[in-house]
Amino acid sequence: MKAAVLKQFGSSLTVQTVPSPVLGTGEVVVDVVAAGVLPYAAEVFSGERQYLLTLPVTPGAGAVGRVRAVGPDSTRLTVGDWVLCDPTVRSRDDALTPDITLQGLSARGQGGLRLQEHFGQGSFAEQLLAPTENVFPIGAIEPGDAGAWCALSLLLVPYGGLLAAGLQAGQTVLISGATGHFGSAAVAVALAMGAGSVITPGRNEKMLDELQRRFGSRIRTVRLSGEEDADRERMRGAAPGPIDAVLDLLPPSAGTTPVRAAAMTVREYGTVVLMGGVGMLGGDDLGLPYPWIMRNNITIRGQWMYPREAITRLIQLTRSGQLDLRQFDITAFDLDDANAAVAHAATDGRHFSLTVIQPTTPR
Repeated sequence: MKAAVLKQFGSSLTVQTVPSPVLGTGEVVVDVVAAGVLPYAAEVFSGERQYLLTLPVTPGAGAVGRVRAVGPDSTRLTVGDWVLCDPTVRSRDDALTPDITLQGLSARGQGGLRLQEHFGQGSFAEQLLAPTENVFPIGAIEPGDAGAWCALSLLLVPYGGLLAAGLQAGQTVLISGATGHFGSAAVAVALAMGAGSVITPGRNEKMLDELQRRFGSRIRTVRLSGEEDADRERMRGAAPGPIDAVLDLLPPSAGTTPVRAAAMTVREYGTVVLMGGVGMLGGDDLGLPYPWIMRNNITIRGQWMYPREAITRLIQLTRSGQLDLRQFDITAFDLDDANAAVAHAATDGRHFSLTVIQPTTPR
């Protein structure tokens, strides 16, 4: 089969013939129809992000495709099913604290690197080998819609954070980093979950205006100044009432000041979920006042990715029509043009747009 291979950090992808995956028990082989390209993929491939990734590797985190073959322990999946492939591979021998690798992207620690030895190859290929539990039926779709369904891989990240926050219908949530790639997706998911109001702070006025235009009166935009106390008061003032939860999705390049300003807007007994990348590349750590946390009974929770059941629930949210994938603009590239796809994803700059690679022809 053909695949795009990263041989060393800083080099271009090489499209070449590689061995087809060999099916084993507990595994599924999927014909990849569409694979999303992250906006920061070029930063990963250059080594700038310092992700744990064993080379050479076929990158690509997640895919939409059709089942090619299933192992003997699969009782529901059948050949030809349209499926979403989740890149979050968890070790099976520790139910409480499993090691994790993000297939075709990165690993968490040495245990994650061990998982990469078998499940490290990603979706920029004609076929993908995935654990059975990472392959989710999405029901019948039009072949040309496969690229749009790749949006679920993006939406799942903030969905995991909103589930961790315990967001309920009618509540007010603040999305820190709302003008970013994952942050703007979080706005769409929060509204689909029934949030009464979503506070969207940021400095990108064009994107703030776009969020307001796209989603209407439940969006409350806040233009940040960079002055922590003043910004905190602006965010509180924009909310129709107490802010029930804060979800932080700011990238590694952001400082701690906007994270802290947003986090401390949450109401008494509220929840703050940290999912961003602040501090991952060095710099100051986030300092939140002990008395404020204790006296206000604040719950602060870290969340990396999402629980497995979130995938089925998000598929249901999409099938119900609460989450509309038609709002995403898809730009598709053939596998042979994988480097052009990575470059496009890095420079596109539009929110609610997706770059996808199509290794096989939709059918």
